[in-house]
Amino acid sequence: MTVRILVDDLARGSIHCDYAATLGAGGMFLETELPMARGDIVKVRFRILGGNTLHELEYRVTWYHAARKEPDGSTRPPGVGLQFTDPTRTAALAREVEDYPEWAGVANSAIARTRRW
Repeated sequence: MTVRILVDDLARGSIHCDYAATLGAGGMFLETELPMARGDIVKVRFRILGGNTLHELEYRVTWYHAARKEPDGSTRPPGVGLQFTDPTRTAALAREVEDYPEWAGVANSAIARTRRW
């Protein structure tokens, strides 16, 4: 689903605050300017709007792309594709994503900043 979720992420030895732009049962797209390599491990922490569960998950980077201008003049944001590394720990997130109301949409999916590591 398309989202705008504020995510605390631990990558390359430091803590960052970025946005997830898509989220599904298998992974997420994380908008970040931090260059990462395929196979890097990223720990994330976030809460879906309206949810009570603080998700703390580990992902593996599957790809990275830098920002670039598109032919239509828009800018593609920089970021990484992240894939879950532990399907068992993602079961609660998968249920929450499945139950997330479609009417909530992007405008209502932003969340408050989570506590720091």
